[in-house]
Amino acid sequence: MATTLLSVQIIPSVKGNEDVIPYVDRAIEVIQKSGVKHQVNALNTTLEGELPHLLEIVKDMNDAMIQAGCPRVMTQMTLYHNPEGASMDQLTEKYR
Repeated sequence: MATTLLSVQIIPSVKGNEDVIPYVDRAIEVIQKSGVKHQVNALNTTLEGELPHLLEIVKDMNDAMIQAGCPRVMTQMTLYHNPEGASMDQLTEKYR
């Protein structure tokens, strides 16, 4: 079982009135290619896995933004870590 939930919001810096959505889509693509369980929400994406792996994915997301031409990136994260196990489903099942 996974030990960590990480919610991430990536905010790429863009030029002028350029649309940020293609950049955000690229960041989500990095998550999808990682193979970790995740849930895309309106304002963030939650990942489920082991803390070192999740932090590496966030690094890869930031690297992808720079490679795509963003001069700067702001990333906000929220972590829930439990060595005995952490699951998105367990935390939210009472709301379904």
